[in-house]
Amino acid sequence: DKAPLSKSLLLVPSAISILLILLFQHYQKFFAYNLQAVKEDFQIWRLVCGRTICLDLKDTFCSSLLIYNFRIFERRYGSRKFSSFLLGAWMLSALFDLLLVEITQYIFGITINSLPSGFLGPVFALFVPFYSSIPRVQVTQVLGHFSITNKSLVYILGLQLLTSGSYIWILALSGLISGICYNSSILKVHRILCVPRWVAKIFSWTLEPVFSSAEPTNEVRVGMGATVDIQRQQRMELLDRQIMMSQVAQMRRQRQQQGGMINWNRLFPPLRHRHNANYQDHPSEQGIPPPTEVSEEQVARLMEMGFSRGDALEALRASNNDLNVATNFLLQH
Repeated sequence: DKAPLSKSLLLVPSAISILLILLFQHYQKFFAYNLQAVKEDFQIWRLVCGRTICLDLKDTFCSSLLIYNFRIFERRYGSRKFSSFLLGAWMLSALFDLLLVEITQYIFGITINSLPSGFLGPVFALFVPFYSSIPRVQVTQVLGHFSITNKSLVYILGLQLLTSGSYIWILALSGLISGICYNSSILKVHRILCVPRWVAKIFSWTLEPVFSSAEPTNEVRVGMGATVDIQRQQRMELLDRQIMMSQVAQMRRQRQQQGGMINWNRLFPPLRHRHNANYQDHPSEQGIPPPTEVSEEQVARLMEMGFSRGDALEALRASNNDLNVATNFLLQH
């Protein structure tokens, strides 16, 4: 829902890739990322075909899973800004691919005539905003030392994709560099390499109805913000935090076994129903325990994860200054 571009990138290239591998092997040569043909024969069209469709099922599977996980950015930024990021990363990574191949040949004497095909540069570029803007929340620990977070699975998929080919590290490095350049607005790249508004409108009228999905009827409603951007942010936050629901359920079961389960909804209503500039509800404050002293350090840590100071204070007071419990509550609500 609300991610038609991600859905199209997930379905169309994957379907073409499967058809090329299973039924039309004789057409695979047109989608090979042949750098020698680009440089010597000036076959520029190979930069388009070779950097769009994967010719390896494992690359197709891993990149599709990553695109599915990165759909949160389309919900956060909107389809036009998200497509602008992908376009900019795609064009920049094509340039960095050629530069890195030349550098590798100059330093190590290795001649690279072709690279793995597929929409891999922009996929690796999306790791940059994923690392910088998605909060890292610990889910569990393995052997008491290795932390498993809500982002671990995505990094594992990226590592799996990175190890799928001999020269795919060049695509990964060029994608990360292009993502940093675009995300940090170096030389105003985001203003130059962007999708024009009229192009976005054309695709919105023609292709978006094909790839759009109906809103899930069983999805929990969120408060409606004053602007479209606030509404999109609220929806993104809800979808990002659903990954922590299993941990919250496990914590509640543990508290039931200990006889000390906290009834969060009785202590105070969900944060999205509190009175603020974007909401009109006025929940009753009966049953809320008196405020307790909280640690400013823990408040600062919650604010670094993107929560407001008021929400962090209430969560810490309700959880008796337990940072993990407060974090889980804020992620749930």
